[in-house]
Amino acid sequence: MKMIKPIVNVGKIIDNFEAVVVGFRGVISEGDSIRQDAVNALINARKAGKKIVLCSNSPLRSSELADFFISYKVPLKLFEAIITAGEILHYELKVKQGAFANLGNNYFQIGDNQHYGIFDNLDYNRVHSLDEASFVFMGNVESLDDTIEKYIPILQHAVALGLPFVTAGNDTSSFMNEKICLGTGAVAEQYAVLGGKILTVGKPEPIVSAYCLEALPQDIAKEKILFIGDNAATDIKAANLIGAASVLISKGVHINYLGEGYISDVAKTRDLAISLDAYPDCVISNLRW
Repeated sequence: MKMIKPIVNVGKIIDNFEAVVVGFRGVISEGDSIRQDAVNALINARKAGKKIVLCSNSPLRSSELADFFISYKVPLKLFEAIITAGEILHYELKVKQGAFANLGNNYFQIGDNQHYGIFDNLDYNRVHSLDEASFVFMGNVESLDDTIEKYIPILQHAVALGLPFVTAGNDTSSFMNEKICLGTGAVAEQYAVLGGKILTVGKPEPIVSAYCLEALPQDIAKEKILFIGDNAATDIKAANLIGAASVLISKGVHINYLGEGYISDVAKTRDLAISLDAYPDCVISNLRW
């Protein structure tokens, strides 16, 4: 196992890299707001000549996430590209290939009641009964206080009907508004345990990393790319799978285990890495320059 180094400023290591792939939730976003220190760090990285790709397991389309940044006056020129699980899922639903080929056109949405641009300009219809549905879609949980038990009855019904479960993002939990909340990935996992078929798109799947690499200059070696994220199972694992370096944000989705200290706990980070088989090179409490 490689040594995990605690750092307090990403600026101390940035000269070793040519590009950064940065997450959204728990890194730049606190749910409904922006972490200005993180934005400032990216601005400084850009000034230092680093190419930056934003890669998120959010169900939002790339344009929707761009609008979020604009609303907080975050300059879009920071990013070579904004890549989201929602955008990739939109494409998969559009081309209807592979696992999505025989999905059907009627979906029943569980969780929140939000409109998702994933289905914009596509031949899919939202229905209001599982009996009319071709598949189940989940964009996000209904409430930040939701537990998996809330969804089991409807999941059991959908499994009994043989409906596939579709979602953007594999996160089993997320850090929103200073609290850990249930992620759609956990609901998908429960669906699989109940015997249902799941179709998910998100980190650490290689297709997501491939989009990130495609957005960067092709002469940048993978070991010169730095992934920054708050989820070891998705962000850090994605970096490990392609041979990139990574920094784990400890005051994100793992805050309850790693703690709130300004200096991250390396011993606990190592234990977390072993348990998830996802190994960061460095750990930092929050993204700052």
